[in-house]
Amino acid sequence: MHYREALPSDFPAMMVVRLAVRENQLSDPSLVTEAHYLTILHNGGKGWICEADGRLVGFSIVDMKHRNIWALFVDPAYEKKGIGRRLHDLMLDWSFGQPIDRLWLGTEPGSRADAFYEKAGWVKAGTQPNGEVRYEMTKTRWSEVRRGVCI
Repeated sequence: MHYREALPSDFPAMMVVRLAVRENQLSDPSLVTEAHYLTILHNGGKGWICEADGRLVGFSIVDMKHRNIWALFVDPAYEKKGIGRRLHDLMLDWSFGQPIDRLWLGTEPGSRADAFYEKAGWVKAGTQPNGEVRYEMTKTRWSEVRRGVCI
């Protein structure tokens, strides 16, 4: 597995992974465009990818303008290999190295992502208007998670 910063040219391969997932599927792929991705990257956000077997198999993106985890997806054929957790950790380590002290994300209640984020140390902070669970992570908590102090 090879991890690196995402580039604008990675977007088509990211969409292949995004459309292959079993949960949190896009009902309308036109809702996530290359323009959305580039806007996040040009406004202080950042992304990471995992490559394996010569192709992109996972990616994560943080939107620093909105202090939000915008994406974390792994090709179903590469699940359960630690890719999601590594992408998650790269994203949070970088994010909390920036001048912020809190991130949030939303995910479907009862999903594998819901369990993933809880296991990763995120704290439930209510329900989004769209029915998703809202999670938050503070810089202090992430430091404790990384040191093994909490979870």
